[in-house]
Amino acid sequence: MQSFDLSKNGLRALNSTLHSLRGETNMTEWEVINPKGSHSIAVGVDALIDVTVRGSTGYYCAGMNKQATIRVKGSAGPGVAENMMSGTVIVDGDASQYAGATGRGGLLVIKGNASSRCGISMKGIEIVVHGNIGHMSAFMAQSGTMIVLGDAGDALGDSLYEARLFVRGSVKSLGADCIEKEMRPEHLELLANLLERGEASHLAKPSEFKRYGSARTLYTFNVDNASAY
Repeated sequence: MQSFDLSKNGLRALNSTLHSLRGETNMTEWEVINPKGSHSIAVGVDALIDVTVRGSTGYYCAGMNKQATIRVKGSAGPGVAENMMSGTVIVDGDASQYAGATGRGGLLVIKGNASSRCGISMKGIEIVVHGNIGHMSAFMAQSGTMIVLGDAGDALGDSLYEARLFVRGSVKSLGADCIEKEMRPEHLELLANLLERGEASHLAKPSEFKRYGSARTLYTFNVDNASAY
């Protein structure tokens, strides 16, 4: 395993090193020590590598991630995994606001709670939160899946498009155009798969969740695409 001491070598050197690993590499396992809440740790990584950050991070950790698996052994500041494309980001603690914002792909797992606007404008990312999420989460969520094992705050899914939301606990309120929807067998299958991948299958059963989605009254919906949702 390659070890990088952020307190000695600095953030620019870390990210430059990780960016240089595009393509095939035998340096596939990395750890970052002494992060001390630094911002923008491991942003823009595009390689099949594993990065473990041993401590909590500041803003935008693992933003724009492609291919890599990045685990934060602590909590993450605002914008963790923002605009990620693929790969996996796992936060062992809590995540601050707008976790996974505008994410286009990949899997974001938050083992604690997520603050407000989790998954805002998500565009294909899959998000699994073991705890609770704050207000305005999944605002204008376009596509992708969010699973919440705990409770959701005010205005869940406000103005969302075709993202799929599953909440096990209570929902304080639903946002504009967000409604509870029927849970079908394919949704239970989807939940089982994501709970397994999100390291949460031992914590909850698919049958314990409710599904929420768009009432399709705030935008032009083409019925020819209904089967895709």
